[in-house]
Amino acid sequence: MVTNMEKPYVVGMDIGGTNTVFGVVDQRGNVLATDSIKTQLYPTIEEYVDAVCDKLLPLIDSQGGVGKIKGMGVGAPNGNYYKGTIEMAANLPWKGIIPLAALFEERLGVPVALTNDANAAAIGEMTYGAARGMKDFIMITLGTGVGSGIVVNGQLLYGHDGFAGELGHVIVRRENGRQCGCGRKGCLETYCSATGVARTAREFLVARSEPSLLREIPAEEIVSKDVYDAAVKGDKLAQEIFEFTGTILGEALADFIAFSSPEAIVLFGGLAKSGDYIMNPIQKAMDETVMKIYKGKTKLLVSELKDADAAVLGASALGWEAKDL
Repeated sequence: MVTNMEKPYVVGMDIGGTNTVFGVVDQRGNVLATDSIKTQLYPTIEEYVDAVCDKLLPLIDSQGGVGKIKGMGVGAPNGNYYKGTIEMAANLPWKGIIPLAALFEERLGVPVALTNDANAAAIGEMTYGAARGMKDFIMITLGTGVGSGIVVNGQLLYGHDGFAGELGHVIVRRENGRQCGCGRKGCLETYCSATGVARTAREFLVARSEPSLLREIPAEEIVSKDVYDAAVKGDKLAQEIFEFTGTILGEALADFIAFSSPEAIVLFGGLAKSGDYIMNPIQKAMDETVMKIYKGKTKLLVSELKDADAAVLGASALGWEAKDL
């Protein structure tokens, strides 16, 4: 990490399908000031950039102004590290290819580096969290979608085009798979994201007749947190939804292990905080289906970073390396 005493801070920003969080970070990884906006409120990218800058510039000013900022790092779905663009992101309101890094460079006058949101979280975890000191691990982010950041030999895997590691779009159900925002059917994301859990809840409630606390909530309004709250209260149906979700994810993780033989798989995001309800079925399915040569070698961990901080921290680490304008 290149340090520069005249420019002691960077900006980190995480663009999620629901919220965009940004903050000013120092060289030790302290998040000094943060704020957020709702990603979906802005139909055009110009309105979105304006909304971010309206809240970000006062944060920067509170830390001494733009002159103190070395660079900005952004984590975004379908973020292309090589080009600084967001391309065909299924869970964002703006379609096509968005030159996001250039738009922010123009507005803020600081260099901007961009990568996919799960890669940013992986960098945060490797620098400040559960993967400190690890050279081989896979980060799985369970949010609106399912993202992944794959680290091999201490390096993030980008592939030749900048898009390597879309493990959320590995097909896990070939027969009657759920429709995915990417245009295909049966992707892991449609089952194991927070959105996928809510989808499973609605399917289970229609297909089955047993009583459940979830029946008190209008079906279209159910979110994954409702399923967790019901599970904690002993709701059998809610617990089975986690069982179903965890089994699919565990089987997929067993396949991912065969690809890069990671020391650990780190789960990040709200769903990963559902404790044993989700972790036990994941671990069980992973152990039962992983190839013998890998058995017992890969740890299943939960991120040690606070949700908002992890993504901002990971993205901010890119800010130190952003090429000067």
